[in-house]
Amino acid sequence: MTGASRGIGRAIALELAKGGFSLCLAARDSQSLAETQQAATALSGAPAAVTIADLKKPDAPDRCVAFALGQFGQLDLLVNCAGDTRRGEFLDFTYEDWLDGFSLKFYASVLLCRAAWPHLASRGGSIINIVGSSSRTPSADFTIGGAVNSALLNLTKALADKGSRDGVRVNAVNPGYIKSGRLFARIESLMRERQLSESAIENELLAGHQIVRFGSPEDVARLVAFLASDQSAYIQGATIDIDGGAARGI
Repeated sequence: MTGASRGIGRAIALELAKGGFSLCLAARDSQSLAETQQAATALSGAPAAVTIADLKKPDAPDRCVAFALGQFGQLDLLVNCAGDTRRGEFLDFTYEDWLDGFSLKFYASVLLCRAAWPHLASRGGSIINIVGSSSRTPSADFTIGGAVNSALLNLTKALADKGSRDGVRVNAVNPGYIKSGRLFARIESLMRERQLSESAIENELLAGHQIVRFGSPEDVARLVAFLASDQSAYIQGATIDIDGGAARGI
């Protein structure tokens, strides 16, 4: 799985470790990744493998999959969780900003799915894409992230159609406001912009989205663990919102 060093990715890794998965974890931050590796190994009883990878580089996905196969000899699950796109004014973004956003989250997921596909198909495996609520709820100050996430949802559904023939389940998870580094940074930015307290900004966000609390990374992790299990064997091509009810669509 990618993006395993912190936040939602770390929580998913630990939840999968508790479920007995042998894990190959990929991220750019070696120190944080080592901490996740140690915690996952303690939970599963089996050593977790790690690879330091910059998924913006087009050869990195193939190398990650090859590394996992070299460690374990098989591949049953791919979790795409890497990706952090810039928030800001649309007219301020450069071409490089857009390329950066698509490279890490969308293009890397495409290449990882392609590299892992034959190995997953041979095992009846599964792909879970961690996307985001902006895929369905556009925002003027999150145009890059929204576009990337929408593209990843389209890819999820298209690959699910292929997976129905090839024996690979493909699903997506849409986290909403989750208490992780990205939300904390958003709150701090709004505090500076509006000269309001942390609690005032938090209450404003909760009320604005009609939710009673922010989610935790563990909330998302438990859903991913379910989708990775045989209990979800009939779930294919689904996008599941985990946002406390914030999404207003039908």
